[in-house]
Amino acid sequence: MRLKLVGLMVALALVGCTTTSTAKKTDDGDTGDFSPTGKTVAGPTGEASTPQINSKAKLLFDDANKAYETQKKAGKVDYAAIEKKYQTAASADDKLAEATYNLGVLAERQGKTKEAIAYYKDALAKRPTLKQAAENLAVIAQNQGDENGAQQIYTDILSKYPEDASSRARLADLHRKKGEYDKAIEMAKEALFREPRTLQAYKVLMLSYFEQKQFSMAKLVALRASKIEENDPEIFYTLGQISALEKEPAKARVLFKRAVEARPDFLPAHLQLAKMAMSQEDYVSAEESIRRILQANSKNPEALLNLGVAYKGMGQYDKALSAYDAAQKLKPDMPELYLNRGFIMAARNQPEKALEFYKQYIQMKGGAVEDKHSVYAAIKDQELVLQRRDDDKKAAEEAAKMEAEMKKAEEQAAADEKRAKEEELKKSQQEAKGNAAKDAAKGNDTGEQKPEEKKKPEAAKPPPPPASKPAPAPAAPKGEEPSDL
Repeated sequence: MRLKLVGLMVALALVGCTTTSTAKKTDDGDTGDFSPTGKTVAGPTGEASTPQINSKAKLLFDDANKAYETQKKAGKVDYAAIEKKYQTAASADDKLAEATYNLGVLAERQGKTKEAIAYYKDALAKRPTLKQAAENLAVIAQNQGDENGAQQIYTDILSKYPEDASSRARLADLHRKKGEYDKAIEMAKEALFREPRTLQAYKVLMLSYFEQKQFSMAKLVALRASKIEENDPEIFYTLGQISALEKEPAKARVLFKRAVEARPDFLPAHLQLAKMAMSQEDYVSAEESIRRILQANSKNPEALLNLGVAYKGMGQYDKALSAYDAAQKLKPDMPELYLNRGFIMAARNQPEKALEFYKQYIQMKGGAVEDKHSVYAAIKDQELVLQRRDDDKKAAEEAAKMEAEMKKAEEQAAADEKRAKEEELKKSQQEAKGNAAKDAAKGNDTGEQKPEEKKKPEAAKPPPPPASKPAPAPAAPKGEEPSDL
């Protein structure tokens, strides 16, 4: 039976902007460069707002930035060591807000949201004009579902920095998520007018057109966005979605793979790859994608459920059941757990248990299961299995009964045959005795000896001795002719 993939519900963290207007950080969680030292940010009245930092703090901060860039290029960042460098720089001068801000960036990249918030607030306290910290706080609030709080922060930033393109683009994205596409497109274009290389603004346009099914426009904007950042996973992901909707699954798969190659922890692309692998019954590839999702969130019950589905497809039933058990501990009210357990029981030829799970699934769905749902076909299949099993049992019992009757008949026939033979033999013997008596009586009447009373023949006399040689005949008288006699 082909298994229906249950949709994975993955919470995607939107990590905020981490640097200046050249930041690469976007809603997909990608991060850009850290704040450079000595950067002067114009305040609301245009005054230079960066305080004077002592030389020692600047040198320590530059050393921390270089160490981070070196480790980043090597593909392995020692966060503890880098954090220590930024803490040393921040301690060298309390006015060095950039060092505190970058500590927030490091914390955010490690998933330490509370620590990141504390660092960003501390950075803003040291330098209120460090709008990047305020923007990151807004994105964190948005990630946590506080869109109103995020919108207020973005609005405050714009009130202080009316020409800020990044905050304007993020406000545009909030309008997009509310379905206010005209307002979103308008604000995104305003952001691009102020800063033509604002990647977030291009993404808002791309997603707004995509969600309105204006695929040609979405692809055109994606092309322009790729000239700013050629390896942005969200661009590949959106283009992959368009290809899937345009019935080009092979192309979509390639684009989703490019998204995860650009950023291995980009969960939406892993989700789509898992779905595509499931639909093609490529359970090995599906397992790989689902495990990447679980690496980001090991307590994702939907991912665990689908991991079990993949194991089931590979015939690893024990692993599948273990995955279902883990999912149920996190989310006990998932009806799909019972449906998929039923599939395994059916595969193991345990129709009674399979039917029990199927009925539990329907019960947990409140009976709101459409007539064409696969569970009804599954129930029918298992009922047929039970019916065949019952029929086979009855047939076996009937066959056993017939065999017993046949054996009994054969034994009776053998006994009858033996008895008939014995009677025939007895009759023959009696007849033989009767004939012998008749013969004996008849012999007495004729004077004949009974066969047993006949004399034994006399011994044969020895043959007579051979005769002696005959004497020669007397000579005939002379003058007489021999007789003809």
